[in-house]
Amino acid sequence: MRVLAIDTALAACSAAVLDTVLGGVIASESMPMVRGHAEALLPLIARVMARAELGFFDIDRVTVTTGPGSFTGLRVGISAARGIALAAEKPAFGVSTLSAYAAPHLAEDKPVPVIAAIDARHSHVYLQVFGPSGRTALAPRLAPLNEAVRAAAEGPCRLVGSAALAVAAQIPPGAPAPLCVDGRDAPDIDWIARMGAVLPEGQSPPNPQYLRAPDAQPQNAAQLPRR
Repeated sequence: MRVLAIDTALAACSAAVLDTVLGGVIASESMPMVRGHAEALLPLIARVMARAELGFFDIDRVTVTTGPGSFTGLRVGISAARGIALAAEKPAFGVSTLSAYAAPHLAEDKPVPVIAAIDARHSHVYLQVFGPSGRTALAPRLAPLNEAVRAAAEGPCRLVGSAALAVAAQIPPGAPAPLCVDGRDAPDIDWIARMGAVLPEGQSPPNPQYLRAPDAQPQNAAQLPRR
């Protein structure tokens, strides 16, 4: 199976091609960025496809991160994934950004939970807790930062995500220290491709998971009254 993976959810613009017959990722590229995903993504995908020496019709499925993350970034990545899948007549799948952060740590199969926390600004995080088996122990949610701190202080854990360092810094003295703190700004695109290869057919459509209302709201006061 050949999977094209795309990620523009957070502070990177990334794409990768995985070939399960060849045993792994055969081409990938990730560019750190906070803005400009719309301009960077399609040229980046073109470079990755060229390095893989494949056309879009050679891909078996497309996988994209669906959030939580930047509203604009999510729309860019999901639109590109849907468009490529439609044009190539291939299925498209969505992968949670929180799950993508947790995946490499869950693969280590250690008997402690993985806490994924993404910076949502204003002292809030997007939070999900995974049990040692990979099952969800706390469903994805927008939560105050101190809720993530309390979860991390309950016992040994692994902290991942763009807010991992902020959570670790507030764990009170005397509480168990995290076994690891992986605070990278975006998940590993190679793992997003691996996750996309094992998703069951017909499941996980690429629909955005915002988990919060947008900061920008329509200015109703400026609307003219209806007659």
